[in-house]
Amino acid sequence: MASVRAIKSSTLVLEPQVAGHAEEMFAILSDPAIYQHENAPPQSLDWLRSRYARLESRRSTDGGEQWLNWVIRLPSSEVAGYVQATVRGERASIAYELASVHWGRGLAYQAVDAMIAELAARYRVRNLFAVLKRSNVRSLRLLRRLGFSAASAELLAANPVEAGELLMTREC
Repeated sequence: MASVRAIKSSTLVLEPQVAGHAEEMFAILSDPAIYQHENAPPQSLDWLRSRYARLESRRSTDGGEQWLNWVIRLPSSEVAGYVQATVRGERASIAYELASVHWGRGLAYQAVDAMIAELAARYRVRNLFAVLKRSNVRSLRLLRRLGFSAASAELLAANPVEAGELLMTREC
C-alpha cells in the first residue's frame, strides 16, 4: 500500500487529512448550503476529530479498502473542502465537498482531477465511481466535465443505488 502524500495542482495543495484538520473542516462542513441534496453536518467538533482520527489508519478494519482523504488547501492557506476515495483493488469510489463560498470557481474540478491522476498513477486505479442525487445538477456537471458518464444498466444492476440517485463511472 502506498502512503498518502500531498498532491499539488497548479494552484491547490491536497493535504492528507488528519485529525488536526477537524477544526478547519468543522466550519466548512457546518455550511448548510452543502446539504441541500443530502447528508447532514457533523454532530460536533469532537465527533469529527474522532472520525478523522479513525480515517488516519487509511484502511478498513478488514483490510479490503484503502481510505484516501485529502483536504483542499488554497494558495491563501485557507481550507476549502475535501476530496476522498475508497479504493478496492483497481476500483475507487470518489466523493468531494467544498464550502459554498468556493463554488463556481473551478476548484472542485482542479482538486478532483488532481486526485484522479494520483489514484491512477500511484494506486493503479482503473475504474472510478461516484454516486450523487439526481437533483444535484452542479455535481453532475462537474462529473461530466471530468469524463464521467451514467453507469450502464449492467453495472447499475451489480452496484445498485437508491431511488433518486445516479451512479456515474469512468475509466482512468
